[in-house]
Amino acid sequence: MEFRALLLLTLLGFMLVEPGFGQRADMDFNEWMTANQEFIKNLEVNLKNVEQCKTDVEALDARLNATVDELERQKAEMDKMKTENEDLKARLNETEKEIDALKQSSGKAAPQIAFSASLANSGEIYSGPSTDKTLVFKRVFSNIGNGYSANSGIFTAPVNGLYYFSFSTYGYNTHTMGAMLMKNSVRQISTYESPTADGSDSSSNAAVLQLAVGDNVHVELWDDGRVYDNLNGHTTFSGFLLFPL
Repeated sequence: MEFRALLLLTLLGFMLVEPGFGQRADMDFNEWMTANQEFIKNLEVNLKNVEQCKTDVEALDARLNATVDELERQKAEMDKMKTENEDLKARLNETEKEIDALKQSSGKAAPQIAFSASLANSGEIYSGPSTDKTLVFKRVFSNIGNGYSANSGIFTAPVNGLYYFSFSTYGYNTHTMGAMLMKNSVRQISTYESPTADGSDSSSNAAVLQLAVGDNVHVELWDDGRVYDNLNGHTTFSGFLLFPL
């Protein structure tokens, strides 16, 4: 409004100092006032239009600023979503790799390892007492994976895993009857019967052992112990892989 009033006063000043204004005695003053009032009215209309345009421009500027703010907010949101999508994609890739690894590992056939043997491969045999107490089971029924040696009586683990072992012993009452299952020369389980008057005794035992590659398992006699076997397979040693680790 201050701008509008200032503009009106300036225009009126120009009109009042119009050249020859004091000499126009013959001009009809009413006509002059009417013409200038019409001019002033038109000027006020134009000023209102200018002010309206100014208001419209300010409103448009406000809307543009709001639009810019909204666009910046949306851009920030899109950048955030892009980052989240990249993170999700990375996690999906890792998951796919893990699934592929599981498929490959599950697709591999588990190694087949099993053996079973008895002490005598012909006739009759009494084993013990002796300084070498390891029992060598000569009659091999099966030896899948070649973990058992019929020359030494020792089973050597070809792979890391959990293994099941069992053994049975048979003997007469002249000596201690029984044996021990040894892992890397450390006793795990055993069978034992003292000499008795009943003529003969038999016993068996079993265990599940965790072995690493190269671990050894064998059966050995007690001190002053003796076992007996023939082709009926009274004294035996068996084992197999339950699952690899």
